[in-house]
Amino acid sequence: MILPQKPSYNEKIEIPNELGIEVFVKREDVLHAEISGNKFRKLTYNLEEAKQQGKTKLLTFGGAYSNHIAAVAAAGRDYGFETIGVIRGEELEWKYQENPTLKKASQDGMQFYFATRTQYRNKTNADFLENLHQQFGDFYLIPEGGTNEFAVKGCEEILTDEDAVFNFVCCAVGTGGTISGIINSLKPHQKAIGFPALKGDFLFNDIQKYAKNTQWDLVTDYHFGGYAKINTELKLFLNSFYQKYLISLDPVYTSKMVFGVIDLISKEYFPENSKILIIHTGGLQGLQSNIAEI
Repeated sequence: MILPQKPSYNEKIEIPNELGIEVFVKREDVLHAEISGNKFRKLTYNLEEAKQQGKTKLLTFGGAYSNHIAAVAAAGRDYGFETIGVIRGEELEWKYQENPTLKKASQDGMQFYFATRTQYRNKTNADFLENLHQQFGDFYLIPEGGTNEFAVKGCEEILTDEDAVFNFVCCAVGTGGTISGIINSLKPHQKAIGFPALKGDFLFNDIQKYAKNTQWDLVTDYHFGGYAKINTELKLFLNSFYQKYLISLDPVYTSKMVFGVIDLISKEYFPENSKILIIHTGGLQGLQSNIAEI
């Protein structure tokens, strides 16, 4: 099992409001310097399963600035797995050393397979996977973003009994695994609110595959134009939030979610005297280039 470098903790932040609303940040980002936040949670039981199956190689998928690719490479380095990253965009093959995420993943021992965008769209196709097996041999497959039943199991451990004091639990949503785990560990009086970083309503169906209750909703108004889109307003918010609270947020996920929570407080979305827990899911390697991917 992956061991945390530091324990997660809840940190109160003062958000001015007249409704007596209190806001805390669960600092999952401190769990591990390189296998950060929800990636730590998602990989923990996947690595256990890979070892139980006797696998020595991990294969997964991601884009050029993928937090997930970075985390899998670091986990393989630390826990004795060979790692293979199927990367979207064949044009990157000759210039990946210019990309901070892929350069670091390579230094951590990850081999790359640079797929065309057509291949990548069909990455779960049986023929494509068989070709990967022929090229790389036997491997343990981790889906893009890391979301599967083992990832959800890990994310069910984000909330603790001490978190029962909160009415609302808010988190960013990429592939839906993190919020699914949170939903499954809610107390009866709690509600999870997800803030998708992508356009589209497909995430409702993805989450329903794993969620065991209906105590959740998605707020889809804070994607800032779509996945990995960032504008001046969001950049200014990132900087001002850090200056005020000394908490770094990544530009793709947590910044949009926290912006949304604060905006909803100002719009009186949350009832009076609500206690809100914001999940900081890490992903800070994306700050190196002002862009990150799942």
